[in-house]
Amino acid sequence: MADSLLIRGGRIIDPSREIDRTGDLLVRDGKIAVLVDVPPSEDDYAVLNASGFIVCPGFIDLHCHLRQPGFEEKETIATGTRAAARGGFTTVCCMPNTRPPVDSESMINYVKTIAAREAVIRVFPIGCVTIGRKGEELADLNEMEMAGAVAFSDDGAPVGRPEIMRRALEYSRDFRRPVIDHCEDLSLSRDGQINEGIVALELGLPGIPAAAEELMVKRDIDLARETGGHMHIAHVSTSGSADLIRAAKEEGVPVTAEVSPHHLTLTDEAVLKYGTLAKVNPPLRTKQDTLALLRALSDGVIDIVATDHAPHTTADKAGEFARAASGISGLETALGSLVELVLKSELSLNNLIAALTIGPARVLGFEKLGTLESGAPADICIFDLHKEWIVDVSKFASKGKNTPLAGQRLRGKVMATIYQGNPVYMDESLRIKDKYEI
Repeated sequence: MADSLLIRGGRIIDPSREIDRTGDLLVRDGKIAVLVDVPPSEDDYAVLNASGFIVCPGFIDLHCHLRQPGFEEKETIATGTRAAARGGFTTVCCMPNTRPPVDSESMINYVKTIAAREAVIRVFPIGCVTIGRKGEELADLNEMEMAGAVAFSDDGAPVGRPEIMRRALEYSRDFRRPVIDHCEDLSLSRDGQINEGIVALELGLPGIPAAAEELMVKRDIDLARETGGHMHIAHVSTSGSADLIRAAKEEGVPVTAEVSPHHLTLTDEAVLKYGTLAKVNPPLRTKQDTLALLRALSDGVIDIVATDHAPHTTADKAGEFARAASGISGLETALGSLVELVLKSELSLNNLIAALTIGPARVLGFEKLGTLESGAPADICIFDLHKEWIVDVSKFASKGKNTPLAGQRLRGKVMATIYQGNPVYMDESLRIKDKYEI
């Protein structure tokens, strides 16, 4: 491991400090040393030539599923973090819907122990809101927060009982950890499979109405207003939800929100072409919804992009639509799928990078992440905005090959991911002169 690395000649974009300029970035002892105006001698450092590439803070994923413990056939902390590194991520927050669920101090410690031994990047555990994710009894949030939980969620299931969510938000207010809710009114979604609309009618599948999400979003905003606790709305999928969040923010309610790449780039029509590979929860919606979500992200109403990486086995996605699992393996394609929005001028590059870096860092309350500020951990993503590549799932680091993007040509390729000063992923075309090896 080299002590110092000079990243030379890249376009450095750091939304946390409103920096966008060509220059050199010096890394020393695992931390950002300085953004260099006068290039030092190459003889003193290992050198990575980043000319023609974007150099930005490493991406932070606030919402992914690493499946361990209990579902190691789908993913593990080791494979999931290698996939994340290939996608430019240097920090991931793993959801607690494992087997057993992460609902106690001992389970938080289990995730941290495995991550310390096997992860190639930073892993933050998210704890359950309720014991066993059953929605019946509040888990010991204080115990889990002390053990290292960065947020709380029963993701994959909503917190259905308002009094439990209210108490969780009161805890959130006191120790400043967000409560993340999967907003779904199960009495409305019931056996729904895809978005309620023309495509559902055409396929003869039961639909999930937008109201199933929006009614729960409204409830959560009301409770956040009442308690002052930090409510974070997961995987927003409808224009109505975006409108509710916009109004709440204008009022000063402590609410933040995320959107997944697939809800920005795909509509329910994808189900016609890709079948169960396009089955997600919440479902892909309409073009009107994707445009509204894109506008909300650009306006800062939606704070971040989170992958909702949900790896499954081939068998999980095979067979009858109603029996197929919901989810897309998204860590390795997140950037490539979103860059097209930038190249079409539908989203600014700076807004995209902010939504993947300083945005999630602020939601979590971490001042030293998502930035290239001097003294911060040297977590860096280097990518080629225009490089074309084919999504080859056989080369995925993730065990989950379930993506509707398989075989597609994308633009925007991660070339290198640096975690605490060390390369954890590097494109075959790149070499670091002198000292580094992967």
